[in-house]
Formats: sequence, C-alpha cells, structure tokens
Amino acid sequence: MYHGGGGFGGPYHGGGPGVGAGAGRLGSALDDRELGRVYDPKVFSRLVAYLAPYKLLLVLGFVGMVVSSASSLITPWLVGVAIDRFIATGDLAGLDFIALVFVGNALLGWASQYMELRAIAHIGQGVLFTLKARMFGHLQRLSLSFYDRNEVGRIMSRVQNDVEQLQDLISNGILATVGDSLVLVGVVVVLLSMNLRLALITMSVIPLLALVVVWWQTRARGVFLRVRQAIAVVNAGLQENISGVRVIQSLTRERVNLERFDAVNEAHLEANLSAGRLGAAIQPVVEILVALATALVIVFGGAQVLAGELKVGALIAFTLYIQRFFDPIRSLTQQYTQMQRAMASGERVFEVLDAPVEVAESPQAQEVKLKGEIRFRQASFEYLPGLPVLQDLDLHIRPGETVALVGPTGAGKSTLVNLIARFYDVTRGSLSLDGHEVRDLSFGSLRRHIAMVLQDPFLFTGTVRDNIRYGRPGAGADEVEAAAQAVGAHDFIMRLERGYDTPVQERGVNLSVGQRQLLSLARAVLADPQILILDEATANIDTQTELLIQKALAKLLTGRTAVVIAHRLSTIRGADRIVVLEGGRVVEEGTHGELLARGGLYAHLYTMNYAAPAGK
Repeated sequence: MYHGGGGFGGPYHGGGPGVGAGAGRLGSALDDRELGRVYDPKVFSRLVAYLAPYKLLLVLGFVGMVVSSASSLITPWLVGVAIDRFIATGDLAGLDFIALVFVGNALLGWASQYMELRAIAHIGQGVLFTLKARMFGHLQRLSLSFYDRNEVGRIMSRVQNDVEQLQDLISNGILATVGDSLVLVGVVVVLLSMNLRLALITMSVIPLLALVVVWWQTRARGVFLRVRQAIAVVNAGLQENISGVRVIQSLTRERVNLERFDAVNEAHLEANLSAGRLGAAIQPVVEILVALATALVIVFGGAQVLAGELKVGALIAFTLYIQRFFDPIRSLTQQYTQMQRAMASGERVFEVLDAPVEVAESPQAQEVKLKGEIRFRQASFEYLPGLPVLQDLDLHIRPGETVALVGPTGAGKSTLVNLIARFYDVTRGSLSLDGHEVRDLSFGSLRRHIAMVLQDPFLFTGTVRDNIRYGRPGAGADEVEAAAQAVGAHDFIMRLERGYDTPVQERGVNLSVGQRQLLSLARAVLADPQILILDEATANIDTQTELLIQKALAKLLTGRTAVVIAHRLSTIRGADRIVVLEGGRVVEEGTHGELLARGGLYAHLYTMNYAAPAGK
C-alpha cells in the first residue's frame, strides 16, 4: 500500500535527468506533428468500437438526419410550386393546401432534427464517459516510470481536451459531415433535374471555390498547429506555477514569472488571432462566390423566363437551391479542420491507452502471506539506459529486522525501497520476498503487506477519518482512533473543529506539515503491514512529536520488517542494522558503534551530519 507523499526519492523521479526521456513519453513527438489527416483509418476504426453499444441510437440519428435533409431539400421546391401553380393562377384553395404542406414539412424537419440531435448528443456523452473512465483506469495501472517521463499537464490535456475533441467529432462531426454531403448531393441532383444548362452555368464557380478551399486548408494546418502548441506551453506554465506557488512567493518571483507567462500567453494570443483572421478570410470569399452564382442564375435564368423557357417560380426555387448548395460547403470547410484536430486528438488518446504497463502483474501471480524477508541478489537498476542507480547490489534483510539505509544523495536509497514495493522492476539480478521472486507475487498480496510513509505526505479530499482509513476503507471508528493514538495524532485531531470528521482541504493545506505526516503514519499503522518503509518519515516533525512517534514505532515494529531512510540520529540508532550505500552499492553494514569504530563512510557522514547537531 502507498501511504506516503507525492514524490519518490529516486534521483530521476519528478524532475531529475530521467524526466522527459525514454520510450513511452507522450511528448513533442506527437504534439509537434501536423494536425493530422482528415480521415485516419486507425483512429476511426478504434473509435467505431466505442460506438458499438449505441447501434440503435446511431440508426435513429441517421434516419433523423436523412429525413431532416430531405425536408430541407423540399422547401425551395414547395415555394416554386406555390408560385407557378397557385399564385400565378389565382388558386387560393391550392395555395392554402400548399401552405399546410409547407408547415407540415417544417414540423417534420423539426421532429427529425430533434431526434437526430438528441440521439447524437447521447452517443457523444456516452463515448466521452467511456473514454475518460478507461483512460483513468489505465492511468491508475501505469507504472511510475510513465509518470517520470510525462508531465502532469500533458497527461491532463490528453484526458480532458483530446477526449472532448473526439466527443465533438461524434456529436458535431461525423453525422454532420454525412448530412452535409447528402444535402450537397441532393441539391446537385435537383438542380440538374430542374434545368441542366442553368445548373452547369451555376456550378462554373466550383473550380474557383476549390482553389480557395485548397489555399485555405494549406494555411489552416500550420495556423491551427501553432494554436495547439501555444496552448500546450500556456497550460504547462500555468500548472508549474500553481504547483510551485509557495516557492515562487518565497523567492518573490511573481513579477518575473508573470512576465514569462505574459510572453507565452501573448504567443497563444497571436496564434489565435492568426487563426481568427484566417477563419474570417474564408467566409467573405465564399459569400462572394455565392453572390456570383446567384447573379449567374438571375441573368441566365431571367433570360430563360423572358424567353418563356422557365417559369418565375422555378427561377426563384432555383435561386433558393443555390443557397442550399453553398450552406453545406461552408459547413464542410469548417468541419475539415475539426476533423483534423479530432483525428490528431484521437491518436493522442489512443497513445495513452496503448502506453504499456511496464511493471505488470504476472498471469501466474501468487497470493502469499509474507513474513517480511527481503533479499537482493546482484540487483541492478537504471532509470535510463547506461545510467545505473543500483549496481550488483546484494542485501539480505531478515524478517522482523529494522534496517536503516544511509548514504549520500543519489546513493540509491529511495530507489531501493521503491523496488521493494515493486513500483519498478530490477533491471538485472533478482529481488525476492520470503523466497518468492517479487515478479511472481500478485500486487494485492505484495502491497497488502507493505506500507510506505514518505517525507512529503499526501492527503486526499475527504475527512481526517477518510484519510487515515484510506488503505482500509472498512476500518471502524475505534480502529481509526487507535491508529491515531498510536502515533500521537489523536490529541491534535480532537482539537480540530470537527475532530475526525474535519474536512481535509486540497493536499491537506489546512493542516501543518507535521500534522499531515502524523496522519500519514496513522494510515500506515491502520494498514497493519508486515513490511514498513519509512523514507524520511520524521523529517518534518518536531522533536517532541518525534519522541512520541519513536515510542509508537517501537511497538509497531515488533515482529515486523522495517526499512528506514533517515538522517536523524535517533532513528538510525534504533535500527538493528545500518546499511551504507554509495554509488548504488552496499559499502558498509553494521551497528552504529561498529560503523563508527570502522572509520569509513558512515563515520564520515556521521561527523558531517550528526555529530555537530548532536553536540549543540
């Protein structure tokens, strides 16, 4: 079980040399590429699988779209019939009838469009729900190495922005594109059937329109790519500044950071303004072409009316169909870029879903009850190829033994305990618990017997009670209070406004660092682990509180294996054995007195770090 803080002590975790490197990164390789193809068969085929549960709604939406499109196509024809057959002949009864037909067609169009939009909205929201749920579930299973390589802001963008782009594609893109295409084809067929020569004259503007669209699309790809890159930089800067606000304020960096944020925000503004200018340029051009086509109809169609070859109602209907002809073209032009963005977003979403779980549970994983024996045999580990953190490490920790890990920064102490919890797998050699290779144990069996308390405690949204029993949701109130009393947290909890039912604000900001650490320790105590890992767990606690915790730990560690990383002398002295690491290897082992007498690295570290403070 993970009972500690948000950062692991490994030198490459959360900002070291390994961040942003290696296979499996979601970085610029995909973000910096072009927007994507209008139709990506791989993305589309996978997206279709998410539509499978909504077959009936898809049929209803498609039927509604077809009927709505047909209703739209009938309207100009009804206008022409009303003028030529009833208004021109003075047939008021027929005019009343055609008016009723017109209203009935409008109601049919409204009902069919309502059915279409409601069905598609349900499908879009359903797919959005499913995708977010699957991405969240997959992100929960991904190994810590994935998070070492990928920024939080980038992952959040995948789950939120890119998934919503796909939802927009389903809700407003796919069927809308099909519907516009049907209307466009229908209008062309009607125009050609009404008057072949006039239709061909009208469509003479299509080559000009095609040139305009091609010109626009070639520029749109680059412009919208700039927008996406700019917003990615803005989001990354925003996330970093919010997360690091305490450091920023403590170093009075507000003005400098604001200037830097203004620069990237201005780049985002310019990118969006460029996109806006490009979008504004296409509409007037299309309107000019519409006006040109309408003028051609009026000139050549009017000549046919004067010559008696065409009726006035038919000319008016033809003119209305010209508007119907260009409406779907406008829409398809806008949907082109939406399709590009959606396909690129789909590729990014499925990249996350396809990210491999590097530390996976074996299909033959065993459920065992652990006693707490830990053995490393010639174990090596590296976050990045060629940069080993642990090298040929041999270490045997006996059941019930308390072992303190000591060494300079980067020696591999936190990496070692992360391997025990199997957040990572050894690169070479082996790690076994109670004689079982750690890879052969189920995650449930492994982490049910392990509790970790880290230097930076992480608390979740909920009450104090919820946070203590986070690893054992079914624990009773008495058990929760007993765990809190064991680590000396009960008294301060009872002084809170609502005691154990006091809400914990985001990341526990309404509690002191020491109080958060006490709750983290109580959480570990309640989990009743066989192996307890303390990674600088008492670093942020005052001396008086530490004394209480030391007494509690003395009882807690009885019969349990403990691996302790600490710089405080009191914690180290209480260990059965001290293991000194340097350069990823065990260089010394023994008790405090034995290692001091040896005069090696431990004695040097003690002199540098412990002796001076202890002598004050």
